[in-house]
Amino acid sequence: MIPKLLAATANLSSQLFNASSLASKLQMNRNTVLDYLTLLEHQFLIERIPPWYSNRMKRLIKTPKIHVGDTGLACALMGVNSKFLLKDRNLLGQLVESFVYQELKRQASATGDPYVFYHFRDRDGIEVDMVVERGAFELAGIEVKAGATIFDSDFKGLRKIKAAHPEKFTFGAVLYDGETCASFGNDMYVVPIRMLWENDSDQ
Repeated sequence: MIPKLLAATANLSSQLFNASSLASKLQMNRNTVLDYLTLLEHQFLIERIPPWYSNRMKRLIKTPKIHVGDTGLACALMGVNSKFLLKDRNLLGQLVESFVYQELKRQASATGDPYVFYHFRDRDGIEVDMVVERGAFELAGIEVKAGATIFDSDFKGLRKIKAAHPEKFTFGAVLYDGETCASFGNDMYVVPIRMLWENDSDQ
């Protein structure tokens, strides 16, 4: 049953997590699903990322997101390969986001600084894939795009968080499958995803 649950969870990677919905899909008891998920978390196979919210913002969704710990394992569990992912852009986007999340968590853990990761979404559908706090006075937002084209609307969630907390918002970044770093003004940037490992290897 656990392999079946892990495969189902892999398919939900980077999505909002609903234990009741997952239990119904697998025809399992909800509490059993939660117990098994806790076990999978202790084995670092999955991770639930809590929602970020602020008293200055309204209509927020306070549901956690779920990420797989290894996107390669997720693909194996779902029986998909690179050719399939190029056809299913939605699933590709989910797995790219999970990959970026795990890579950022890994790099942050090596700094010794108190980084905490969240996600943000409100009831109007405005979201930010990752909200990162360092201590009590620094805040950043990160969006992940599997494509190579960036639109001004991709910064909508980042700008909403900045507007609510201008005193501690340090930057917003959209990581994308492109080649160029660029500024979109007001502490907003686009950065190629590949910079994550290229910069890391240069350290």
